[in-house]
Amino acid sequence: MSTTTNTTTTSDRILWTIRDGWTIARREFEQLRHAPGELVAAVVFPAVLVILFGFVFGSAISVPGGGNYREYLMPGLFAMTALTGVMATALMVSKDVDEGVMDRFRSIPMARSAVPLGRILADVCVSIVGLLAMTTIGLISGWRVHEGLVRAVAAFALILLVRFAVSWIGVYVGLSVTTETADSFVPIVFPVSMLSNSFVPTDGMPGWLRVIADWNPVSALVQSCRELFGNPSALPADPSFPVAHPVATTIGWSVLIIAVFAPLATRRFYANER
Repeated sequence: MSTTTNTTTTSDRILWTIRDGWTIARREFEQLRHAPGELVAAVVFPAVLVILFGFVFGSAISVPGGGNYREYLMPGLFAMTALTGVMATALMVSKDVDEGVMDRFRSIPMARSAVPLGRILADVCVSIVGLLAMTTIGLISGWRVHEGLVRAVAAFALILLVRFAVSWIGVYVGLSVTTETADSFVPIVFPVSMLSNSFVPTDGMPGWLRVIADWNPVSALVQSCRELFGNPSALPADPSFPVAHPVATTIGWSVLIIAVFAPLATRRFYANER
C-alpha cells in the first residue's frame, strides 16, 4: 500500500508542477501581447544572422570537400540561436526580480519549480517561432533538408532540448544577478557559440583550441543537425568523440545541464536575497 501511495503522490506533484508551470507560461504569453518586442526580435534576429553570415561572410568561405556553404552554415545558426537565448531568459528573469514580481510569486502556494519551469516553457515557445522564421529564411536562401521529415524533426527536437536545458542556466543567472549585470554577460555568449564548428571546421584550429571547440556542447549539436539534415559536415579524418557521436553527446550535455541547474535555479528562486 505504501508503494502505491508514494507513486500517486509523486504523480500528483508532477502534474501540480506542470499545471502551475503552464499558468506562469501563460502569464508570459499575455505580456508578449502587450510588449511584443521579444517576439519581433525572435523573428528579426534569425534573418539578420542568415544574411550576415550566409551572404556577407559566406561569399568568401568554401566548405572543405565541397558543398553549399549556406547548407553547412544553417545548422550552426540553429545551434547559435539555441545557446544565445540563454541571455534573453536571464534578462527577463532578472527584470522580474528587480520589479518584485518574483517576491509575489514566492507568496503564492504553488509547486517549487513552477515559476522557473513556466518561464522556460514560455521561452521555448518563443524560440519555436524563431526557428520557424530561420527555417523559412534558410529555405529561401538555398538551404535544404536531404534526409527526410523524421530525421529533420529529430534535429529540431535536439535544438529545442538544448534550448530547454540552457534556459535553466539563464534562470539561475537571472535570479542571482541584477539586470545590469545580466546585460553585461551578453557579449560573453557569442564567443562561446562561435568557438565551435558552427562556421568553420575545427581541424584547422591549433590543437589546444580544437579540443575546446570539439567539446563545446554547441559543436555536438551542430554536427547532430548536419547529419540529421543531410547537410555538408566536413568531418576531419580523426574526429573527437563529441563530433563522432554527436547525438548521444548532445543528449548527454543537455541532461547534465538540467540535472545541475534545475535544482540550483529552484533553490535560488526560494532564496530571499540575490
